[in-house]
Amino acid sequence: MNAPRGHEAEARTFFGAFLRLPELTKPEILQANGGVWFALPDGRQIHTGVADAFVPSTKGHICLFCDDLDTVLARAEQFGVVCSLDTRVHLRRLYLSDPWGNRMEIVEGRHDSSPSWNTAGD
Repeated sequence: MNAPRGHEAEARTFFGAFLRLPELTKPEILQANGGVWFALPDGRQIHTGVADAFVPSTKGHICLFCDDLDTVLARAEQFGVVCSLDTRVHLRRLYLSDPWGNRMEIVEGRHDSSPSWNTAGD
């Protein structure tokens, strides 16, 4: 996830304090590049990286899952994060932006979606 130079403190507040994702230690050889890494509950990771010609991603986005969207909404209010609920589909979800304008989605439960590639190995 791209962000402007010097974004690390805001990333720690947004991903660490607001979203409650644990920060990971970047390998020493990569620390000079800037950015911060965070762990997701399923083992995947979110890496923020410095983009000198930064432009936020306002359409394409990551989607995170949660067990209780009301808790996310309450925390968003506490942290001053603006959210918009989306009722176009049957599940509860919201959209928000990170501190640099990158779009994000948070879904309560899971999307009813499946991979578009052949997972059987045929």
